[in-house]
Amino acid sequence: MKRADVVVGVDAGATSSRVAVHALDGTRLGYGKAGGGNPSAHGVEAAASAIGEALGHALEGVDPSRVSRSVAGVAGNTVDFGVALDKLWADHGIASGPRLTNDVPIAYAAGSAAPSGTLLLSGTGAVAARVTEHELALLSDGLGWLLGDAGSGFWIGRQAAKAVVHALDRGERGGLLSDLVVTRFLGDDRGPTPRREAERIVRLAQADRTTLGPLSALVSQAAAAGDPMAAEIAERAAAHLADTVARVYDGGPIVLAGSVLTNEGPVRQAVRALLERRWEAEVSTARDGAGAAAWLAALALLPDGEAERLHAAFTG
Repeated sequence: MKRADVVVGVDAGATSSRVAVHALDGTRLGYGKAGGGNPSAHGVEAAASAIGEALGHALEGVDPSRVSRSVAGVAGNTVDFGVALDKLWADHGIASGPRLTNDVPIAYAAGSAAPSGTLLLSGTGAVAARVTEHELALLSDGLGWLLGDAGSGFWIGRQAAKAVVHALDRGERGGLLSDLVVTRFLGDDRGPTPRREAERIVRLAQADRTTLGPLSALVSQAAAAGDPMAAEIAERAAAHLADTVARVYDGGPIVLAGSVLTNEGPVRQAVRALLERRWEAEVSTARDGAGAAAWLAALALLPDGEAERLHAAFTG
């Protein structure tokens, strides 16, 4: 191999940072994981430190002078953060800093080698994006938990809590989703009336909104078991997500990303059916984002026709 024959990819979000080091034939030479690398969520110093930790792990046993190109997909990136990453790369012995980009094209590339298409992501939040020639072209939703992110894990969890407390307010108990939600909040400490249970759940949710997102897993569990309340929430979530795609879709494949859509369950199944029926599009699932970033870094170095053939080696 030539000396400058290695590429580095970074996929950094609010929860975790992942770094992949690959040879140009797709062979993975190293991989590192660390804490959240979103500078908007954690601050520039802490986010850069997390990415640096992951980079250090990924470079173990690799001569950093062999790195020719790097791409870093970072949620909440800024110009100042690019300067911080350039310094970080230099501190690790890499001649040039990474090309800094939004995390959306990285998530799209994790599911498709096509240069243009659509990403639909539903995790804690929800967003759809049109990607053109591997660059972000247009966004839909992704407006945050308070006023947007329709169909996200948080949205699903909030709908579940809302449906359950309203049923309790009417004096109604029963149903699998209701039992699961009440147990999640109150355990065995029930009563003395459905109304009092509703009031206690409301107070707990208001005190910590992060309790709502995890309820989305309960919706999937209950919907799979045939609970009508859960099934209705899952169907509405899927409809919202399909509408979000409709605002950006312009042909090409659709890549599904985020925990709600990469894990089997009623929302993923309903979304796939809606997308395939509405546009007859090829629908795929995002795989490793750090490997996808490394693949994007390698594009300019690969011979014509090789990029698509090697895509699975980088992202698999």
